[in-house]
Amino acid sequence: MARMYDARGNIYMVVAPEDLRHQGIDLPEQASHAAQTREAWALAAIEACCGWAPGTQPPGSKEHCSDGLLVGPFQLSQPFDLLIVNTDGTLAERSGNGLTIFSQALSDQGLWPKDEACRLRVHHDKADVLSPGEISVKPAVVEEVKGFWLDLGKPGFGPEAVSAHGVESVTLNGRELSHVQPLSSLNAAWSRSQFARVGNPHCVTLVQSVDALPSNEQMREPGLSEGLTRIAYAMPAGAGRPCPAGINLQWAMHESGQRVSARVFERGEGPTASSGTSATAVACAAWRVGWVNAGEVKVVMPGGTAPILLEEEQGELSRVSLFGTARLIG
Repeated sequence: MARMYDARGNIYMVVAPEDLRHQGIDLPEQASHAAQTREAWALAAIEACCGWAPGTQPPGSKEHCSDGLLVGPFQLSQPFDLLIVNTDGTLAERSGNGLTIFSQALSDQGLWPKDEACRLRVHHDKADVLSPGEISVKPAVVEEVKGFWLDLGKPGFGPEAVSAHGVESVTLNGRELSHVQPLSSLNAAWSRSQFARVGNPHCVTLVQSVDALPSNEQMREPGLSEGLTRIAYAMPAGAGRPCPAGINLQWAMHESGQRVSARVFERGEGPTASSGTSATAVACAAWRVGWVNAGEVKVVMPGGTAPILLEEEQGELSRVSLFGTARLIG
């Protein structure tokens, strides 16, 4: 039975592999095999677990009742294997909010060793990054809120980190950034972007005013939605330009001090209220252009504020961590 969780407005369904099999979905026993054969089962799993029940879809709501599906664990002791399935049936390499939700689900099921760190392994089918991707997650309390710190490792920067092609170089505050022509053709203010890989590939567009931050409602309007989908989604749903495997899009504006406002358009999903790995990419991009210093950074999204911890060594970011919390809602 799938269960629904909320992490800062990001909604995921969590389902055990055996529950999918009981519904007649031919999911392989091993997570690695399931990732490589996802075209045979993923859309059926999304329809079974994330589709609205007949007659229950609220007017004006998105197509699915959640932002994706977390399938796992594939074993009852760590490292815990899982799959992150987008609602278009593709697999994600990582999801900060998704992994927070999965950690909470493991805890709710009594599988989490008390007060200990656990290892999660995300299996996927992307050719340009190693599978599975493994992260360490540790229970924590931040500002009297119980949750988890996710160690997301060392970020990578630049077009080569996300396999981007055909982009030009520009600068901001003396730092080399990228000009992504398909983005700037949609809005002239979207002319400076920082590519970053924090498990997932990201393109963070740095803007100077709140007016240049697109709202989720604007990103759902037909013209803009189609343009962003062509950029963010891999073929055949999109154009895969500038990244053939697709790219998660963010927009960031420096509020003041260690606070940055952000908006998100995810490949395979579209506009979302929040995204954990997107928040970490925004914080990393803000650090790289001198908006924020290493230490704790707050990334403010429509769904909530994400605390990010940036660690710096010899002028480079050596580690980025995300604090997340999740709750069962159905």
